[in-house]
Amino acid sequence: MKQKPYKIVFGKERLITPGGLAIVGQLLKQTDLQKRLKALGKPKDYKHSNYECVVGYLGLLCQGKTEYENMREMQEDPSYYSTALRIDSIASAETVRQRLDYHGSELSRSNLIFEESANLLKSNGISPTTTFTGHVALDVDISVHDNSKTKKEGVARTYLGIHGYAPIYAHIGEEGFLCNAELREGNGHSQGGTEGFLEETFRLAKVITSEKLLARMDSGNDALDNIKLCINENVDYIIKRNLRKENIFDWLETARENGKASYPRDGKVIYTGSILRDRGLEEPLRIVFQVTERTMLTNGQVLLEPKIDVETWWTSLENPPEDIFRLYCEHATCEQFHSEIKSDIGLERFPSGHFDTNAAILKIAALAYNILRIIGQRALGTGTKLTRHDVRRLRVKTVMKRLIFIAVRVISHARQSFLSLGRSNLWRETFLKVYESFA
Repeated sequence: MKQKPYKIVFGKERLITPGGLAIVGQLLKQTDLQKRLKALGKPKDYKHSNYECVVGYLGLLCQGKTEYENMREMQEDPSYYSTALRIDSIASAETVRQRLDYHGSELSRSNLIFEESANLLKSNGISPTTTFTGHVALDVDISVHDNSKTKKEGVARTYLGIHGYAPIYAHIGEEGFLCNAELREGNGHSQGGTEGFLEETFRLAKVITSEKLLARMDSGNDALDNIKLCINENVDYIIKRNLRKENIFDWLETARENGKASYPRDGKVIYTGSILRDRGLEEPLRIVFQVTERTMLTNGQVLLEPKIDVETWWTSLENPPEDIFRLYCEHATCEQFHSEIKSDIGLERFPSGHFDTNAAILKIAALAYNILRIIGQRALGTGTKLTRHDVRRLRVKTVMKRLIFIAVRVISHARQSFLSLGRSNLWRETFLKVYESFA
């Protein structure tokens, strides 16, 4: 039997696609953002509060949308969106843009959003997963945002050779919660202002967890000031060393004298070990090294001169070198977290031409990212089978697709409002459990 095509009709039912914003609103009500944003003041003759503007834009970010114009979608059914996000009204795109420009400088220099984010994680019983050493990892790294072919303030040629911004991020735990972030101009040095950033990051991290912290940084942050701060704050560290002008053949001799040799194949020797080096502190600092000497290629070709690769790390840990290598390799996971902020939330290219406004938007996006991450972790804890394989975290994009963009029908009856989920939705039981856990 030949199937007849559907006919399209316009009904009067209130069908909403991002039904999961109701969960976002429940989490936001657990914070003191409304009171703290109100203290900033607002321009005269403006109807909407700072909180309504920030939360309205955060609702967009939770859907992976960054353009101000997307606020118009919320104004198609302002009653639902204001109820879901627990605010009085939905501001227009123009109002949101003007308000973020107006308070961009204050928000970019204040850490109130990250303080509320840290308190939100703590109040919901979020315990970042520890490493095999019992530490909570704190991964600090720079990530380049491509904003080429724009004239935005602060956009410059980055160390990757593309024009954009180079913000610094600090992720905590294996789940990748965003502990702190700071927007930086593209041509800034990776160590510029990092000491102050680390100091604030450690303070926020100690609000989230009481476990021992392990700061992990790459060679761009190889600075004695960072090590001193870690020691003073009682934070363990693994920092990849910048060899700068150090002679690799000197390191080969050091490795032969102090390291343990392994022979994975003919013509390849790997020396691993550690030494102590005096840097003018009370105690010498430990350096863990891995030096690889190749005299033959894998195809059997003998090299005229040996090829030497040297990798070294500063560390306060006393674990064997193999543990240090494993811990530092796990640091690379933060690249995935960066990609979720840039691609899933959509913040690769910032929406404003003003640097301070974009810096404020980065902090709002960090809160949106943490909220989505909290929802994902709570969904995994419901006991329902969400994925074919067992996973420790859900990608932000998965949370958006399955729990934020969940279609609902809004029903008002007997002075109550209901969100009706269709029978064909596989994730409806999970949605109900997650919503009720926060409500």
